Amino acid sequence: MLAPIALQLYTLREAAAADYEGTVRKVADIGYAGVEPAGFPGTTVEAGKKLFDDLGLQVCSAHLPLPVGDKVNESLETAEALGIKRVVAGQGRDQFGSADQIKASCERFNEAAENCTERGFTFGIHNHWWEFLDIDGELVYKQMLNHLSDDIFFQIDAYWVQTAGPDPAGVIAELGSRAPLIHVKDGPCT
Repeated sequence: MLAPIALQLYTLREAAAADYEGTVRKVADIGYAGVEPAGFPGTTVEAGKKLFDDLGLQVCSAHLPLPVGDKVNESLETAEALGIKRVVAGQGRDQFGSADQIKASCERFNEAAENCTERGFTFGIHNHWWEFLDIDGELVYKQMLNHLSDDIFFQIDAYWVQTAGPDPAGVIAELGSRAPLIHVKDGPCT
């Protein structure tokens, strides 16, 4: 059985900010099987979950604040309210400028994964183009693999991989079962 195609609601952030319910209803009307929320503008997590359920939309995962420090409860309570098992987060470009920064970012990701595991979730990293840049002679994501816990998965954003230069299909093949979620979108590749 093929995995259902879900829409990352961040893609519709402007429309969702203006009319969250109407936007989600249109997503369901188009025929999407699921959604991946990234915030709940103008509504609550609970109201969003009820709307998804009423429309028959699966919630495959959610983009949430990195579940470390004072964000642990916020992130994981949101995940619990949504009834999901996968929590996804990323970090900004300024966290990946050197080998030391990459290692420190991975330590935060490992802490996030531990916090998720303790509450029954898995943790994944959503990439942008900066994880596929060469820093100190090696691509950032390859350096990350040396420091990350094996139970952390990758949500590969194929657009951002392509923008940085590597072949997205090759990256996905290399990561194998560590890449269970893939973002596909169009845009300029410059």
